[in-house]
Amino acid sequence: MKPLPFKPHLGRIFLTGLLTVIPAVATIYLMVWLIGAVDRMFGKPLRWLMPDETYLAGMGIVVAIAIVFGVGVLMHAVLFRQIFRKAEEAMLALPLVRSVYSALKDLIGLFRNDGPAMQVVSVTFPGTSWKLLGFVTRAEFTDLPQGIGTASEVAVYLPMSYQVGGYTVLLPRRLVEPVDMSVEEALRFAVTAGMSQATARADDGLAPLG
Repeated sequence: MKPLPFKPHLGRIFLTGLLTVIPAVATIYLMVWLIGAVDRMFGKPLRWLMPDETYLAGMGIVVAIAIVFGVGVLMHAVLFRQIFRKAEEAMLALPLVRSVYSALKDLIGLFRNDGPAMQVVSVTFPGTSWKLLGFVTRAEFTDLPQGIGTASEVAVYLPMSYQVGGYTVLLPRRLVEPVDMSVEEALRFAVTAGMSQATARADDGLAPLG
């Protein structure tokens, strides 16, 4: 019996479908879990204050949005900023809380910094033509102990592909070259080992290496 002409392609078709479905399903699952967690967290106090029959799913999300917006408005008031600073100092006085809070605050601060922090750069390996994509996280070291960084150096974070990790290295400024990419694009490129940019052109085939 003559084999069907499309049979050898079944495995490839299934793999294409699998690779298409997994990211979509994982993203939807993560978003549903995150929204549900926020709704449960901020909806619980509402359940204490109002009858169960009047509570509607999603009210916790509305409360969370209102709180975030309210805090944003209040942070423009000097008195509230002083109160928040005192509360922050109290949190930083607790050993475990200090470690978690400081790390999260510093991480978020990197992404909203308008200065040189998190500038996307390419780093050239000395003596080679190899380049790594990285992010300038610090351009001056006056607040650090002596011996950590100089005026001619910058701190560059080099993320690893497909894992949460990386290296922070102090490099001469001459070894880094600014790259015209957003932080989000550069992180996606680095963490996915460059695959994110190639995905959009997958149907066009790969250009030959020369």
